[in-house]
Amino acid sequence: MTGFNDTTSAATLLATRRSGKARDMVAPGPDAVQLRAILGAAMRVPDHGKLAPWRFVTIADDRRADFAAALGAAYVIDKPEAGRLEREAALAFGAEAPCLVVVLAHPIESHIPAFEQELSVGAAIMQLLNAAHAEGFVANWLTGWAAYSPAVHALVGEPGERIAGFVFIGTPARPLEERPRPDPALVVRRWS
Repeated sequence: MTGFNDTTSAATLLATRRSGKARDMVAPGPDAVQLRAILGAAMRVPDHGKLAPWRFVTIADDRRADFAAALGAAYVIDKPEAGRLEREAALAFGAEAPCLVVVLAHPIESHIPAFEQELSVGAAIMQLLNAAHAEGFVANWLTGWAAYSPAVHALVGEPGERIAGFVFIGTPARPLEERPRPDPALVVRRWS
């Protein structure tokens, strides 16, 4: 484990997981063995009907510049009126962090409702984030314009799939800040 966090217990692991900004991540990212373990953990989620309604597309280091360029081109297609700074941000998006995994919702025709399959996709991403944290990395799940772009979908998806998110994984360049968490009194209630 490359850990920088106290992950000696599952409770501590879950209580200390935080997202880091993709643009603030530096090397190292997970190596091939670590990434395989992270993705393996992501596949161990509730999956009614054993459908595996998710797919993972890894963008290898030697393909990141090409992927970033393709995202930049897709942005121009989607938003031809965009200015230079917006286009540069779209180009930078694909090159952030040492590791990038695109997660796709891959619904299966079944008696299992599509909503339940989508919940499994979200659970797979959350498990991916937890597994990255357990390996000592920080991760960030992003969507934005690229998740809804037909041009970007054509780069990574198959017909019938949707981009559920881009998961960036790396090492934080600076200490992570704790964000405000909801007051339990506002989000938890007892049924009576």
